[in-house]
Amino acid sequence: MQEKDWFTWAKDQTDPTAAFGKPEALEGLVVLDASHGHLGGLVCSSVLAEFGAEVIRVEPPDGDVARKFTPEGLMMGDAGLGYLVEGRNKWHVTLDLHREEGRRIFRHLAGRADVVIETFRPGVMDAWGLGYRQLSRVNPRLIYLSIYNFGQFGPRARCGQPDAEIVSQAASGIAYITGEPDDLAPPECAVPTRVGSWLGWYAAGLFGAFGVLAALNYRAVSGEGQFIDVSGVEAVMRLIDYNIVWYHTQGQVKQRIGNFDTAVYPYTFARCRDGYVLIAAYNDQAFRTLTEIIGRPDLLEDPRFNSFLERTKLENEGPLLEIIEQWTARHTAEEIVTRIQEHIRHKSGPAAAVVTGRVNNARETLAQENWWVRGLFRKIRDPHYGECLVQMPPWKMAHTPPRVKWVCRPVGADNEHVYGKYLGYGSTRLRELRQAGVI
Repeated sequence: MQEKDWFTWAKDQTDPTAAFGKPEALEGLVVLDASHGHLGGLVCSSVLAEFGAEVIRVEPPDGDVARKFTPEGLMMGDAGLGYLVEGRNKWHVTLDLHREEGRRIFRHLAGRADVVIETFRPGVMDAWGLGYRQLSRVNPRLIYLSIYNFGQFGPRARCGQPDAEIVSQAASGIAYITGEPDDLAPPECAVPTRVGSWLGWYAAGLFGAFGVLAALNYRAVSGEGQFIDVSGVEAVMRLIDYNIVWYHTQGQVKQRIGNFDTAVYPYTFARCRDGYVLIAAYNDQAFRTLTEIIGRPDLLEDPRFNSFLERTKLENEGPLLEIIEQWTARHTAEEIVTRIQEHIRHKSGPAAAVVTGRVNNARETLAQENWWVRGLFRKIRDPHYGECLVQMPPWKMAHTPPRVKWVCRPVGADNEHVYGKYLGYGSTRLRELRQAGVI
């Protein structure tokens, strides 16, 4: 019997369309997500829920303010788009933690939980008697994650300001090095530029999930839970390659250089007939290949471009980009991709390290067959929010793959289910709590 080629074998092993017939890695894990106005906590609980954890999303009786995080005020039912994409697989309950009765109920739920996630200002949950110090006394196996811009200790943790995603981008330094350089752009454009997504929240949430999974592994050995403190600023700092080390070793403060790069070049975006393409050639052999493709072998004799060190000098990168764009501007992105791929097919080793691809907007990304074949996008008809196109989990796994079971739930949709299952509350008790404004 002939062995399958690698690509067929890999798809057969990890095809996400077969996920629902396989076990879940975190089945039986109970998570209380008490994050407040913070997508980082929601991202963290989304990851855990995708892997099978039973996530109980705890909101105030009128809903979390994060439900309003959406472009141009666009809402689908009671959820904005920012909340909708991170409401997946979670049971939604309401509970007023500002009331003593609400806090008492939360303590009971935490006694049955494996993980608590919270994003209040440092010390708030502790002052309410809902911090790790109090809850771990009744549940020593509890893993407790706190996410805040500046963490739970240190001078900035005491500032008292609410968590804001843009603070993580500003304080980490990533905004300072993002954008157009001072000497190559108009003054109004040469400014620190935020990354075009909620990077601070997503970084904090993902690193928070990593911490929870590591703590679960330790608990499996020791039987002990633990407290986890994740700073959104520190999470983004972990994504900034050599920035801090460069300053420490050379006293060099990395500046905004736009689409240039002082570590490798060409490694940039070039204008083409129908938009932009990325062009990267990682070494001298790859650059030789690129000169063949664009019909400019003479560049190998130009002292500005004939070595890796010369090409990565900022004063030489602009002229090199102009030369590359003389070729790319004559072609569409598809033509460029095809031409480069055909050429490097006959190369091997470092000479084949020429990389290209279209710079996509959302419409162009969704039009690419590759992501649909890999199951990255899926249309789900949700009973509460209608048809939703959602990004699926990025992990493709052979035995315990993640999955999306439902898109989101309305405010308090699962009060009866959760409070009945974990606390034994019936309809009379729930009606009393609603009338009192506790749920």
